[in-house]
Amino acid sequence: MEERIGKFIAALRGAGVRISLAESQDAWQALTYTGVGDRDTFRLSLRATLIKDVTSYDTFEELFPLYFGLDTPPLQDPASDLSPEQQRMLGEAMQQALQRALQELARDLRKLLEWLMNGQGPSQEELADMAQQAGLNDLPDSAAPYQARRYARRMQQLLGWEKLQELLEMLWEALAQQGMNPETIEQIKAQVMENQQALQDQLGDYAGMKLNDHLAEQAQRRPPINELMDRPFGSLNSAEMDSLREQIRRLAARLRSRAALRQQRGKKGKLDAKATLRHNLRYGSVPFEIRLKQRRRKPKLVVLLDISTSMRPVAEFFLRLLYELQDQVQKTRSFAFIDHLEDVTTDLHTQQIDQAVRTILSKMPPGYYSTDLGGSLRQFEAGYLDTVDGRTTLIVLGDARNNYNDPALDIFRTLAQRSRKLIWLNPEYPTQWGTGDSDMLLYQPHCDEVFQVRNLAQLTDAIDHMLA
Repeated sequence: MEERIGKFIAALRGAGVRISLAESQDAWQALTYTGVGDRDTFRLSLRATLIKDVTSYDTFEELFPLYFGLDTPPLQDPASDLSPEQQRMLGEAMQQALQRALQELARDLRKLLEWLMNGQGPSQEELADMAQQAGLNDLPDSAAPYQARRYARRMQQLLGWEKLQELLEMLWEALAQQGMNPETIEQIKAQVMENQQALQDQLGDYAGMKLNDHLAEQAQRRPPINELMDRPFGSLNSAEMDSLREQIRRLAARLRSRAALRQQRGKKGKLDAKATLRHNLRYGSVPFEIRLKQRRRKPKLVVLLDISTSMRPVAEFFLRLLYELQDQVQKTRSFAFIDHLEDVTTDLHTQQIDQAVRTILSKMPPGYYSTDLGGSLRQFEAGYLDTVDGRTTLIVLGDARNNYNDPALDIFRTLAQRSRKLIWLNPEYPTQWGTGDSDMLLYQPHCDEVFQVRNLAQLTDAIDHMLA
């Protein structure tokens, strides 16, 4: 049991649940008082000590039965209520049915039929053997929890599950020929059907447990998250990208805490000398009540996102962070572009972030050498110029590679003049700006601030600065 609890905690971590060493120790200490005899008390003890975020409850409840529902197969013994004579008849009928089954499936079918009839179910060794034959010991790096059903079906096929119904029909027929009364046959049928479902669930749980063990081992082999955050987006594989996606909520919480602290400080304000003198004229111009300047801390954003092939990883993580920080922004209008402009504000406001990202990226299929920022700026001027005013922070996320098209500097200059602040986020090294088809050095003089966002650490710092 100790080994299984350890694997369960590792699986939770592999599924993205943050569990510290101290919390693991709390769980072990709690179990010394509650024990493992009562399943519900055991489950609640683990959940109370390991889970600190309500969003992780579903993951806990999904994984718990995979690791702690396998020790005692919930199978019944259909022969337990039969008389010795009826038990003899059932045994003979099973032999007759097996003899009529296909020769190459006889061994596995015998094992399957015995499990269904005696209520014992497969042992851990038998489950492990079937899992190995089904390929669960050689899982690819791309394996995912939802594939457990596929591997469970493979385990069923190894037992000859497709032939089971035919075999059972032969069994019921043999029992009837031997003179067993129909009511008893129906009773055995009902119990066997329940055992079929229980055994199917057991195979599915075991496959799910093996998959999650694999994911937990993968998570342990991944580089530390701090190292991944400093790695360029373009150098990350799919598993490492998934690890960073799991960190977005934690990073957003940290940024939100910083923004809230600044908001609290902002309420104190700075001395407003003019307002203080004006307010105290009734006291003969002798200051009596001090007035402070209070600034509105939540910015109003308009975002222009380059989602061309080279920019997609950066754009995705920017969108995820922005989505998690919506409560720190007054209002956001978001636009995506490659060779034309699309308003994606509604997608981000009405869909969950995973679906929103897929929707936005699917609106403009990736391509090469098709980016036209200048044309997109002209489209923005024609349809959305009124979204930018003196209270707006305009953010451009892109590498400024314009494929030698017109950069539309006149429009960009107008946007810089209309906005409160213009910030550019570029993933390229500054030494690359202005090389080839890059127009970055043309846009830079009109920007209030320019940040390099080559990795998630730089992107997080830039957004933190933006919220300040």
